[in-house]
Amino acid sequence: MHYTGELRAIGRPASSPDLSGMGVAAPGLRLSRLVLTDFRSYARAELHLDGRPVVLTGENGAGKTNLLEAVSLLSPGRGLRGAAYAELARDGGAGGWAVAATLETDGGPVRIGTGLEAGADIGSRSRAVRIGGEQAGPSALAELVSLVWLTPAMDRLFVEGASERRRFLDRLVMGFDPVHGTRANAYDRALRERNKLLSDQVFDDAWLSGLEEQMAGHGVAIAAARREMLARLRGALAAASEGAFPRAEVAIEGMLEAALETEPAVDVEDRFRHLLKDMRARDAGAGRALDGPHRSDLLVRHMGKDREARQCSTGEQKALLIGIVLANARLMAAMGRPPILLLDEIAAHLDGERRAALFDEIIGLDLQAFMTGADPSLFASLGSRAQNLHVDRGAVKGAAPATEGNVE
Repeated sequence: MHYTGELRAIGRPASSPDLSGMGVAAPGLRLSRLVLTDFRSYARAELHLDGRPVVLTGENGAGKTNLLEAVSLLSPGRGLRGAAYAELARDGGAGGWAVAATLETDGGPVRIGTGLEAGADIGSRSRAVRIGGEQAGPSALAELVSLVWLTPAMDRLFVEGASERRRFLDRLVMGFDPVHGTRANAYDRALRERNKLLSDQVFDDAWLSGLEEQMAGHGVAIAAARREMLARLRGALAAASEGAFPRAEVAIEGMLEAALETEPAVDVEDRFRHLLKDMRARDAGAGRALDGPHRSDLLVRHMGKDREARQCSTGEQKALLIGIVLANARLMAAMGRPPILLLDEIAAHLDGERRAALFDEIIGLDLQAFMTGADPSLFASLGSRAQNLHVDRGAVKGAAPATEGNVE
């Protein structure tokens, strides 16, 4: 297969502007072309997108979520499934994979792509990224496009451990602050190295102090970015009218985030650095650092019922989550960075009123959204406002919009 050529062929169209002016996306930003090569169940697939929300229907296992996962890799990180890069290569393929896309912006089209070369280390933490024909790091993708996704696995976001809530929050933060992901990665690297040294009983003060300096600087920046983002989101949630999706009250529980409410960042950073040094023996015994932004948690309450999200019904939890995503999308659109939404099996557990409200919101905000479902009739209220595609065993083709009671 020609996944290597596909990745290397991603170049800048003659009409594209200099990428130095592309740091902020414009309203209406969307993908117009998506190409997968040797990715998951696809030997090759090419989608031409007309700007409308995209509805992907087909039987379970047909490859709908694989398409969403491919789009999710046009942002930093491991995508919506969090899979190792080597796992994304198609069984029976050459061993690598590529995802290429054309991104329409106010300055013209920009070609972006990512992939893994055949023969790459199976445990590789890196992948190739090209923007406008030039090599780039994955973090550069966040400067061009913001992606937010909801998957069935996130239906339990409010009742399981804090780590998934942190990931969800940090992805929202990256929509406003693209450098946030770079800081988080740097913090995680220093955290892992410190944990390893303490686990091996290596108490080298100079080495540990250098790592703790990095953790303190990046950690406080991470906490500050989270607080700023949540302040904006609270405003967007408060301004939303009570409708199909309940209002959520959001906050963050964390040592650094709490300290930043009353102390200057430089003082918080200094105190955190000293705390890490003082707690080396304790953390060595625990096998991990017990303080820092990697322990923070996103707190959500149902405002109308004055109840914590984890105590709400499954349907209420999903409605709260969608309400947060929509409020965030409204906020980002108002600030000139409208996100692309990836909504996997989003309609299956929503009643007709909430489905219609979700679709109307997406259309009203002029967002590009990719939505999957097995039953085309669930998207009937969208009608011709959406681009309907049918997925069948690694092939994608056009489909007529479904009508109520008429499943094609």
